[in-house]
Amino acid sequence: MIEYLGFNSINKLRKILEESSFNKIFLITGKDSFEKTIIKKVILEILKDHDFFQFNDFSPNPKINDIKRGLDLFKEQEFDVILSVGGGSVLDMGKCISILSTNNGSPEEYVLKQKRIKKKGVPLIRIPTTAGSGSEATHFAVVYIDKNKYSLGDSDYMQPEYVIVDPQFTESLPKNLTATSGLDAFTQAIESYWNINSTSESKNYSKKAIALIMSNILTAFQNPSRDSRYNMAIAANLSGKAINITKTTACHAISYPITSYFKVPHGHAVALTLPSMIIFNSRVSNEDIKDPRGVDYVKKTMKELISLLGVSNFMEAKDKVRKLIDDVGLETNLGKLGIKNQEDREIIIKNGFNPERVKNNPRLLTETQLRSILKDIK
Repeated sequence: MIEYLGFNSINKLRKILEESSFNKIFLITGKDSFEKTIIKKVILEILKDHDFFQFNDFSPNPKINDIKRGLDLFKEQEFDVILSVGGGSVLDMGKCISILSTNNGSPEEYVLKQKRIKKKGVPLIRIPTTAGSGSEATHFAVVYIDKNKYSLGDSDYMQPEYVIVDPQFTESLPKNLTATSGLDAFTQAIESYWNINSTSESKNYSKKAIALIMSNILTAFQNPSRDSRYNMAIAANLSGKAINITKTTACHAISYPITSYFKVPHGHAVALTLPSMIIFNSRVSNEDIKDPRGVDYVKKTMKELISLLGVSNFMEAKDKVRKLIDDVGLETNLGKLGIKNQEDREIIIKNGFNPERVKNNPRLLTETQLRSILKDIK
């Protein structure tokens, strides 16, 4: 992987394009996030001597039909490289078009795991403009078919190739996006830390990400400084590197129907159950342990986590995370987010409780327990 981090690292884009002789570029961007910010001016200045086509006709949280439309446009011409400039959805779109353009078959066959990816994709340059998803660092992409979330990924063929993380692109983020993207990175780092697939490397990434977010998210939200923007961008990248090793756990699994059915932004949705899941995972026992390293290992990990959060017990950790969500202006009550009754909560349970998605959680989560967790935050 070729990776450039820091202010003005976007200037390295010229070097990448020239050294690899990338002349015909498929540019994937957001809409307003690109068109109404400095990002457009900077990128188009770099691309002025190159032939490029811009694609931005897709919704947040890429749908399968959006991907097909982008893929059709990509195949109409011969492009040397894909350049994705935007948030997690834009980066995921780039990953999907890159890999699906070189592997024969329908997108659904790969998303639904009916076919295996056998070839590397078209070269892809990933440039995040939010400090949240860490998608620039991961080998998988989120895809929605109807309202169901799937993951398209391959650890051999979809690892990052070219990454540029320039914090100047996050300086135009509105407050709500600063909050939701920051909480996405925060939740990812914590989920990766307690994950049954964690390693010393992934835990190191998570530790650094948690520390940076705890120290910078409120400043980035309330009165952004150059340092806070830089630190949040680096934290998001680190959280992406952490989940690239481990993937996510229950908070993310539960979040997808909250986003699909109740329109709660992804970063907000994943954080909603985080306070309760801290308590839940701290109570792991021999009867419900999922981590092969055992109960003592998980309990030790959970104690390390609350230490990273700067508190002395799990209830304080729960309260601190909930207060953090409040402090960045986001609602913590499900009822006020449109999830008003047991029927609504059952939609989340039915569509968010998937054994495959919660299998990485250190403690076995049952439907009954999830029902209790959702009732706790109603």
